Amino acid sequence: MILFLPPEVKAHATSCRRFDFLKICRQRAGIFTDPAMTQPLIVLASSSPFRRELLERLKISFVTASPDVDERALPGENPQETALRLSAAKAQALATQYPDALIIGSDQLACLDGKVFGKPGTHANAVRQLQEMRGRTVNFFTGLCLYNARTGQAQVRGIPTLVTFRDLDDEEIENYLIREQPYHCAGSAKSEGLGIALIARMEGEDPNALIGLPLIALCDLLRQEGVRILCNSEEGREKEEG
Repeated sequence: MILFLPPEVKAHATSCRRFDFLKICRQRAGIFTDPAMTQPLIVLASSSPFRRELLERLKISFVTASPDVDERALPGENPQETALRLSAAKAQALATQYPDALIIGSDQLACLDGKVFGKPGTHANAVRQLQEMRGRTVNFFTGLCLYNARTGQAQVRGIPTLVTFRDLDDEEIENYLIREQPYHCAGSAKSEGLGIALIARMEGEDPNALIGLPLIALCDLLRQEGVRILCNSEEGREKEEG
């Protein structure tokens, strides 16, 4: 388990006693000894550094953990159904480990003409993916789930992002792959890096969705659980409950 604290909490470490700082860390992580403290532990069910960096933008404390989930599609399942199911499965897979947490799961698939483009894994696969997608519009569909492990309630959203690729030649594709090596990214498109040069245009409700974690939708789901990003945890919950 890795704990991520907002910058203002880290800075506070230099101006408080060790006991007080540890107490703050425990509170921010949801490790409470006082039953009156109701801020839930937030868990990101992903080992992706890109999703972690996105979640850090909300300046909330959270931990990360990697779920053990079979990501293969089920027979007869379309890509959107697969992404939605896997986002929920990833979140629910950590419920035993974090029984009182709000757990965030996310999964993304790239779809073109009914064909799924997942993580290429190898250079050769990435070349084939980009050759097939160049000059075409691809749906990068992201499934998002916020699972309340205490109540068993799962909120699930699907966020499509339509990406039109430039009509790149083989040399451009090869140079991109050598420089970026995006073999762990769906469709070989690492848009937070050099992959942005692959893209002619995008259509979608949240640019963060293409990177793998739709923050706009996530803020909505957290708000439904009483977590208001722009309030501190206690004030936000009191307003929701009142």
